[in-house]
Amino acid sequence: MTQSSASPRLVRSWWRALAGAALFALAYALANRFQLVNGVLYRWAANDPQSAIRTFMLLAGQALALLGALWLLPRRWAGAALALTFVSVLVNLGYGQTVGDALNAGRLAWIGEEARQAGQAAGEFAGPLLWALAQAMVATGLLAAARVSLRRALAVPASAAATIGGLLLVALPNLALLSGWPTAFAAERNLYTYGSAMLTAEPPPARAAVELNPDAAGTPDHIVWLVDESVAYEPFARIVLPAARRFDPVDFGAAVSLGNCSAPSNLALRSGVDVRHAGPGLDLRKTPSIWGYARKAGYRTMLIDGQTSGAPQNLLLPPERALIDEVVSMADGIDTDRTIAARLNVQLKGPGRTFTYVVLRGVHFQYQDHYPPGTLPDDAPEAEQYRAALSYSKDDFFRALLEGVNRTRVAVIYTSDHGQNLTPGKLPHCSRERVPAEYAIPLLAFLPPVLATSYAAPVAQRHSASQILPTTLEWMGYDPAKVQAQYDNDLARAPARYIRFGRTVVPVNPGEPIEVEASDRPPGTQ
Repeated sequence: MTQSSASPRLVRSWWRALAGAALFALAYALANRFQLVNGVLYRWAANDPQSAIRTFMLLAGQALALLGALWLLPRRWAGAALALTFVSVLVNLGYGQTVGDALNAGRLAWIGEEARQAGQAAGEFAGPLLWALAQAMVATGLLAAARVSLRRALAVPASAAATIGGLLLVALPNLALLSGWPTAFAAERNLYTYGSAMLTAEPPPARAAVELNPDAAGTPDHIVWLVDESVAYEPFARIVLPAARRFDPVDFGAAVSLGNCSAPSNLALRSGVDVRHAGPGLDLRKTPSIWGYARKAGYRTMLIDGQTSGAPQNLLLPPERALIDEVVSMADGIDTDRTIAARLNVQLKGPGRTFTYVVLRGVHFQYQDHYPPGTLPDDAPEAEQYRAALSYSKDDFFRALLEGVNRTRVAVIYTSDHGQNLTPGKLPHCSRERVPAEYAIPLLAFLPPVLATSYAAPVAQRHSASQILPTTLEWMGYDPAKVQAQYDNDLARAPARYIRFGRTVVPVNPGEPIEVEASDRPPGTQ
């Protein structure tokens, strides 16, 4: 072949190779934009160039592996690899587009825990999720185009060796990173890597035994925790509190929740938190939990869930579930909370000793699903929808709960799992910004007079949901000094510290840190 006939072909091959590399780089950057922003740009801006460079090199290595796999694999295998890539990238971009953060194992576990809210989330975040779908499709299409361009530039003969080599390039980065390398998994593979880590994780540890001994003399016959969903303090104080005041509650004002997401907040509330020593090494799955204390104090334990049917939610794992005598699913549409109140009213008038943890339906987005059709125009502002939903959810609730009940025999705590950010266009809760409104929750107690007098003196500093468990243990007959030393001050005092948990509230593998912050001041104060 002469030089004149070979040169144009060689030039075309080079251009095709460069075009393929450019298309691949564009696709990879789009698919991994949250990994690059959070793991590289933010780390560099935070004066941590070592972490930024390490993350970039890890992502670059995985990129080269995917590039080589797409070049080597025959069409069907490459199609399968692209399909798996699309699914993983879609989950990454969908999560990042709504939350503004990169996926990791703990956050994937949180997504799984919140899967029951998928329908509501799809309606609330249709725009961001559709945009994520479009980006995932574009990224996958660019990867396919890059493969075509590269194989035209340098053809790969069909062979078993090429197929095996391509499959090894697909799998090896996962195996290498799982063997102990720093974890910076790229978007095209992390769904499966984190998913396999969750499936192969060690079983949850057993709950610790209760070591304290209660004195049940004079304690209430029935104790109830009412944990509402997405009820923010300020709307509650305007809309619901005036009607609740006729039942003479102890009003602890705007308290601080233990998280701005439902699962971490509920888990921490049930488990109890040693606020003075809480840190990244804390494992809330190991505490005795409220159930263990209640059973030792002679109470029959019950969970009433107004949000779901089937398996319990909010990270209620088998060792904890074994401590609950009865689990009742009571999801009943927009009237669920009043149905639960009516059932509890009968229970509070009955014999025996019971502790009941109630997950109310509340007002989770989409808010328009929580009041009768026609209440508001379809295009009403979201804040108005929220107020209408809250008003309908709690209308007549406390009367249905307490009417005719012998208040000297019962103690009821009412609170919410987290608050709500009603700023237009913002994530209402569980946001990365963690705005103070997401942590501001109501906290009321309907108590026998002998207990209510303990909380007559005002407390200047805001209360914390971490104080609910030690206070309840005192009502059950446990020694106040011991439970406060082990967890937090009771509600007669200010909290020892404010603790806030993120989405990664339990370690996927032993020794992994959880997301937790501690402060001597409530959110939003200096």
